[in-house]
Amino acid sequence: MAGLLCILLALLPSARAQVAAPVEDDASVLVLGRVSDDPKAHYDQLKPLLDYVVPRMASVGIRSGRILMARDLQQMGSYLRRGRVDWVTETSGNAVLLERRANARSLLITERDGASRYHSVFFVRRDSPVRSLADLAGRSVAFQSPYSTSAYYLPASALLEAGQRMELLLSPMDKPSPQAVGYLFARTELNITTWVHKRLVDAGVLSNLDWANPQRMPPAFVADFRVVAESQDVPRALVLTRGDLEPKVEARLREVLMEASIDPDAGEALRRFIGTSRFVDVSAEDRQSLDRLGRGLTRVRLEVE
Repeated sequence: MAGLLCILLALLPSARAQVAAPVEDDASVLVLGRVSDDPKAHYDQLKPLLDYVVPRMASVGIRSGRILMARDLQQMGSYLRRGRVDWVTETSGNAVLLERRANARSLLITERDGASRYHSVFFVRRDSPVRSLADLAGRSVAFQSPYSTSAYYLPASALLEAGQRMELLLSPMDKPSPQAVGYLFARTELNITTWVHKRLVDAGVLSNLDWANPQRMPPAFVADFRVVAESQDVPRALVLTRGDLEPKVEARLREVLMEASIDPDAGEALRRFIGTSRFVDVSAEDRQSLDRLGRGLTRVRLEVE
């Protein structure tokens, strides 16, 4: 027994030293974050861009990179506030929420497949009596998900601005009160178009990019639909950094990302990063549209959710 105790005591300092000693200086690690419900697939999207960026950040002390997934926007906000994530890419609505909740800063716009901005499109069947947002009272509309900018945040804000009251429906079979617009989440763009086409709901909302995408708007449906309203344009996605990221690191990150579109070595990494074509500056007009979206989100949170 005494011999065993001696062995354990001899091992203890070594174990304590391993726990206490940092594996790597945190200031030398650049952490890219992502809200994900499919970490493996998203890791494969993020890793090539991180591998491209990190070697080009050596001049500001970056030696390695890491990817950290969050299960939802609340967890990502916590990571940013605690300094566990340095930068993240999000859609406009979620970017505005992270700015407000986690003191994140919008650094650049992410252009995907050649589009840097988009908007929401409200559509109905061609034989529908609905001609405008005012006609949706007492009717139902299908959004995509509670975190979709183009298929929830923007259209919900537009309905409130049009003076409509909104009610969450239990299913497509449920009906709203005559003075309210009933809404529910269809989860996918194809479900939205199918529900409208089959008359399960009165209206649907897609981004203008999805409206033009035959995989999400089947060509066989298009002739049966009619657009009744469109929202303002907002940036399609943004790169955000944590609020207390060292200025020289943020400046170099911005420089590397801005130059990536003209660097042949970045082509594959950009393509795999959710079809990114380039990163562009946030203009004054973009900032105004994000501020309007933020005010709309505040109303949605207070009056709808």
